[in-house]
Amino acid sequence: MEILDKKSTEITSFFTGLDELLDTIGQALKSRTPHLNGEKLLSNRDICRMLHVSFRTLQDWRDTGKIPFIQIKGKILYKESEILNLVENNIIK
Repeated sequence: MEILDKKSTEITSFFTGLDELLDTIGQALKSRTPHLNGEKLLSNRDICRMLHVSFRTLQDWRDTGKIPFIQIKGKILYKESEILNLVENNIIK
């Protein structure tokens, strides 16, 4: 029976596989978004990236009622379907 140490190919490939798995799980956790009854909810950062606007512009749109949002104890979320409808309804032809 061969004794395996940290330099053996089996051990290094095992730990390499674990590192790749850890990276994949980390990326999945970063990109996950909360759902409510099947509805995808987006954060301020998500909306700013999606619409290419600043946080301040997004706040102005909320304050003036131009964009629908949900606020729960200071956390602001947006229904993805409502944002997509808003974009589609404001396309200038």
